[in-house]
Amino acid sequence: MDTPRPTLLSRSLATLLPRLDSEGASSIAWGDARRALEEAHEDTPDLAAAISSRDLAALRAIAAAWESGKRLLPEHDRTVLKHALKAFRKSLKLTRLDAESKIGGGPMSKGRDSGIVGITPPPHYPFEVWDELVRQGRLLRQRHGTYELPPEPKQDDWA
Repeated sequence: MDTPRPTLLSRSLATLLPRLDSEGASSIAWGDARRALEEAHEDTPDLAAAISSRDLAALRAIAAAWESGKRLLPEHDRTVLKHALKAFRKSLKLTRLDAESKIGGGPMSKGRDSGIVGITPPPHYPFEVWDELVRQGRLLRQRHGTYELPPEPKQDDWA
């Protein structure tokens, strides 16, 4: 069974805004916005009202608030981002463990740390998810399509 790739409702609607603007009151574009909302199973009354009443100004305001961080992303998006970050951390951990198991020679040696800090993210999430995690500061984009976790804040010895 092929499972659908998790997408972000906020990004889907943001990419629809130019179509909604250029096509005006086109039923097709607004239907796509409605379908995106339904597929996300999101229960946000003001977002649903903006889409059902075809209020482009309200939809733009909601999208701008998401982008600026003045409004929380939809629950669906937060869940997708949480699961994606968890999958990234697990994949990074397994990659490091795999590399460490091959370093160091014999069974009685101490071994060494792998030194791996970044990986290519798991492919079952689209790049828009990883880009959003970078925008939020939860991941750092590196070269050649790899990402890494940001450095953890250092704990003061005083606390």
